[in-house]
This record gives sequence, C-alpha cells and structure tokens, in this order.
Amino acid sequence: MGVLLSVRVSAVTDEAQGIRSFELVDVAGSALPAFSAGAHIDVIPPGGPTRSYSLCNNPSERHRYLIAVQREADSRGGSASMHERVRAGDLLAISAPKNHFPLARDASSSLLLAAGIGVTPILSMAERLHASGSDFQMHYCTRSIQRTAFHRRITTAPYAEKVHFHFGDGEAVQRFDVATHLPEPQSGVHLYVCGPGGFIESVLTTAQALGWKESHLHREYFGAHVELCGAEEGFEVVAARTGKVVVVPPGKTVLQALAEAGVDVPFSCEQGVCGTCETRVLDGMPEHRDLYLTPHEQAANDRFMPCCSRSLSPRLVLDL
Repeated sequence: MGVLLSVRVSAVTDEAQGIRSFELVDVAGSALPAFSAGAHIDVIPPGGPTRSYSLCNNPSERHRYLIAVQREADSRGGSASMHERVRAGDLLAISAPKNHFPLARDASSSLLLAAGIGVTPILSMAERLHASGSDFQMHYCTRSIQRTAFHRRITTAPYAEKVHFHFGDGEAVQRFDVATHLPEPQSGVHLYVCGPGGFIESVLTTAQALGWKESHLHREYFGAHVELCGAEEGFEVVAARTGKVVVVPPGKTVLQALAEAGVDVPFSCEQGVCGTCETRVLDGMPEHRDLYLTPHEQAANDRFMPCCSRSLSPRLVLDL
C-alpha cells in the first residue's frame, strides 16, 4: 500500500438509503495529495479489512477527500465497519490516491454511465469535465430516488442539465435502456461506466456490438462474486525472488496460500476488481478470473491477480 496518510473524519453524512459519505481531512490541517478524476484510496477501517473507495469530490479540492460507502448485506467486514464503527472525529489510515480509471486526455466528448454506488468516480469525472469546459453527458441509474446518493448535490450543480436520472421503480419511459441510450461510436467520444458487474457487462457488450473501439471503453468494477470450486485442482506457485515454492490447494486463493507461507502481497478488494495485488507472471499459464484486466491484457498472460485467479499450468512463477 506504500506510505500511509493519517486523516481525521470531519463529517459523516447519510447520502441515501444504505449509503453514507465520509469527509476526510489531514490531521494537521495540511493540504492532501492531489488526485485526478476516477482515483481511489485504500482505507483501513477499525477492525475491518482494507478496502478501496473512489474519491467523489471535485479533483481541484486539496483540503479534503470525500468517499461514499454502501452498506452491503453480505459485507465481509469493510462496509460494515465503516457504517457501524466510524464516526466524525475518528482517525483513519489511508493510502495516497491511485487512479486506474482516468479520463482520456484526447477525448472530445465523454459519456458517463453510473449505476448505484458506481456513481462515486463518475461524479468526480463530471466535476472535472465541467470545470474544464469539456462536453459530456451523464446517466445515473438507481433502484429509487431514496437510494440515489448525492441527488441534491447533482440537481443543484451547474452541470445538472447534463445529468439524466433513471429510477428502477419509476415509469418505464424514464428507465435506462442500454440499446436506446447508447449511441453509435463517434471519433473522439469516450465511454466510462461504473457499477454492478451485470450493468457494466450489458453496456460493454452493447457498445462492442455497435463497433465502439476497446480503447474508447473504460470501466471500473466495484464488486465481483469470487467462487472457488472445491473440486478444482491445486498447483504450485514459485516466488521467484526467493525461490520459495507454495502449494495452492483447491478451495484456497493464491493470496491466502502466499500469506500463510509468509510471502507478503499488497491487497485490498480480494475480488479481482481493484488491481492492488497485481503481480507479474514470469512463467506458467494463468487462469484469469479478475474483472480488472481487459481481455487484451489477460491474453498477454504476463499479469495476474492472486486474490482470485488461478493457474492452468501445474506451476506458476510470479515476480515475488
């Protein structure tokens, strides 16, 4: 995770049903490291595992970071800890901002698509695009207005006319239909999508069928269902820098096996969506199960997410 920053929670706000925002400021009152639209930070909540959260405030702000956390019913500790244990005045340790979902510098126009809590990086993008005078349109899909985080902030923003809300419990005419709202590809137009996996896949599949270039399609996943089948075969992982050989049995992730063997690998989401544990492959054939690498990047077989992916070869040599 690198050097950790100490921040104070200056405000906790209920933004929508099940969604709470946390404003973070430097403990000494200094400016925080700069960030770009689409960036995220790793947060270590009290008693909970490290998790990544997108920054959703204006990237021009240096006095604070703003994140929003959705309380998950099947939380593995991250969102539950943030909702139940973090209060205004508390101190937290976080990483410096990182960005795996940046805006394309050469875009002439941007189409921003968000579903649910996926609005957080998209909202930061809207702020940045408006500030720079860039052309964009944003579609924001939620189950209902009660579950729409930052609704008032968006409707009172100077770019409000560029944002289109779509509520699942509303009239059919205003619901988001990918085939209807996704235009034909145009030179210089880039698409950004964030939200549940099914929403992202629907958008990307439709865009690809319309002929959008892969280089103009940008996505960020917030969650994935990682399923390990107990009948799958085990394999060996070699930590090349030390020569240590670690057996990865069925039902256990590479990350878990490495940790038990004393091999330290930075991690955050444990679902193959954030890229924190990305490791270089030196030999062997990975079985990619992540949602972070693009299909083209996966085909290269030179990178690997040990939190969820496995091996098609009996031995996998990693740059560890």
